Amino acid sequence: MKLVGLPFRIIYFIYAVITFIAVMFLILPFVVIGSFFGKIKGGNFIYRACCVWGDLWLFTIGIIHRNLYESPHDKGRQYIFVANHISYFDAPVIVESLRQPVRILGKSEMSKVPFFGFIYRNAIVTVDRSSPEHRAKSVRVLKAVLRKGISIFIFPEGTLNETKKPLKEFYDGAFRIAIETQTPIKPILFLDSFKRLSHESLLSLNPGRSRSIFLDEISVEGLQSKDVNRLKQKVFSIMEQKLIEYKADWIDG
Repeated sequence: MKLVGLPFRIIYFIYAVITFIAVMFLILPFVVIGSFFGKIKGGNFIYRACCVWGDLWLFTIGIIHRNLYESPHDKGRQYIFVANHISYFDAPVIVESLRQPVRILGKSEMSKVPFFGFIYRNAIVTVDRSSPEHRAKSVRVLKAVLRKGISIFIFPEGTLNETKKPLKEFYDGAFRIAIETQTPIKPILFLDSFKRLSHESLLSLNPGRSRSIFLDEISVEGLQSKDVNRLKQKVFSIMEQKLIEYKADWIDG
């Protein structure tokens, strides 16, 4: 970060936080209303409210988001979406990218934040990775969501990629669920999250473009439990190669 730009970055960051909170309280009544309509109808309504939150917040802070498709994307179909996780800015990028019924797997710690935590708990499926029992429960919930015809979204890296490599090693969960439910995988690349907000400093937040690249879906038809690792490595290789091809900013060399 250049010292000469520090005052402006501080002002911009404070402005972004204020607008984030303002929009949050704007949609909070709709989340409360949605919470009375059950996990399915209510959850879908709350997710749409979060999409509006994302639209308004990004507009006010000067970030323009675009979805780009390497092949046609059918919003009426059900997928297990997976994406790279490089920045805390990935969260608003999710709701800007996915405009169809979906449930996101996220860390349970965020549900403890006042006000925001209420929205968080009602909009996503939480997981405590330190607890085997909680991980197993989260998997059951995600499978139940899929049975209702709703897509799910998982960061297969589990945590932020703080390396200079395209991706961190993937966990098995998304791929095991895909095979067990025979749900195709749709990889997405979040190309500009790192440039908009580096994990090194919250003051790195800055306006500009945001892009999500939807890759070809990957079929799991006929695959069995023994194929989890092969599927995981296939998806990893495709996403890694595409991130290199698109010249993702955080990749060293």
